[in-house]
Amino acid sequence: MAQKVRYEIEFPINSSPQLLYQYISTPSGLQEWFADTVNSRGEFFTFHWEDTEEHARLASKKTGEKVRFKWVDEQKKDTEYFFELRILEDEITKDVSLMVVDFAEEDEIDESKQLWENQVSDLKHVIGSV
Repeated sequence: MAQKVRYEIEFPINSSPQLLYQYISTPSGLQEWFADTVNSRGEFFTFHWEDTEEHARLASKKTGEKVRFKWVDEQKKDTEYFFELRILEDEITKDVSLMVVDFAEEDEIDESKQLWENQVSDLKHVIGSV
């Protein structure tokens, strides 16, 4: 398997950080825009997209600011890859953005970023930020 490369992408979002946090940190919030269904059992989350199922562990969270999910293998052991959703708020303008940190194989970064753009577009529709 090819080594994956870390990348970051930032999306401006018209939302309060508190509202946005609900949509990035809870199974019901993530199910609204990120995956078809999201289930959690303790710190372990299961994400379903059509015929794909992925498992992750909520590795860290800072209320109102960020969540990091570590992808896990079949034995629920952490892999080296994760995705992080971080809320940024400009101190002066109070503009809010969602910073996504993820990994993809080098030849799939553009495709992966496009997928995030589509998902964050769904998020913006759900919270009325369009």
